[in-house]
Order: sequence, then C-alpha cells, then structure tokens
Amino acid sequence: MKTLSTKKLSETVKKLREEKGLTQGDLGESTGINRIMIGRIEKEDFTPSIAQFESLSKVLGFDITDMFVEKERNNSFIALRSEALSDSEKEGVEKLFSMMLSLRQQIRLRSSFENESSQAK
Repeated sequence: MKTLSTKKLSETVKKLREEKGLTQGDLGESTGINRIMIGRIEKEDFTPSIAQFESLSKVLGFDITDMFVEKERNNSFIALRSEALSDSEKEGVEKLFSMMLSLRQQIRLRSSFENESSQAK
C-alpha cells in the first residue's frame, strides 16, 4: 500500500522552489496556496489538498506519484507490539486492557452472584 510521504513532499517542494529561485510568497502566488501554508508544507506541518498538490506539481514540475512510498504492512496485532506504539498509544492500549480485565471480573462476579442466588432458592 502506498502512502503520501510528507517528508519527500517537503524536501521536493523546498528543493525545486529554491532551484527555480522562488520565494515561498512567489510559489504561493503561482499555486494559489497561502505563503504560510507553503512554509508549513516545507516543515512537514501541513498536508495539501488534492487541488493544492496538483497545483504544486504543475508549477514545480514534479510527478505526484513520486511523492508516494510503499508503506510497510504490519499485522493486526500491532497493539501487542509496544515498540511500534507512541507513548500515548501505549497508554491507550493499557487503559483498554485494564477495562477489559475489569469487565471480565465484573462478569465473573455477576455470574457467581447469580449462581449463589439461584442455589439459595
């Protein structure tokens, strides 16, 4: 599966803009993209819309498909491989597991309580 590489896009936009002697403002005027957004694209802080992407491609002369890279497919058990998760993702997985264990415990307690109630009758 191919995905857009913001790093590759950033490097390409900056390199080609500088090679053409354009400022971010010049490129913004040529593409219809705000100068600030051009700067954010170059800093990998903004992903352009499809129309903006096409405009950048035409003005700077690069092939859109070159900005896509093959994304490594991970198996569905990524949540169990903690090295692939960010700290906030790890925290979320831990909370999820904790909630699952609590639910399991509640189900067992309820089942035990219902069994005791039915035997007492």
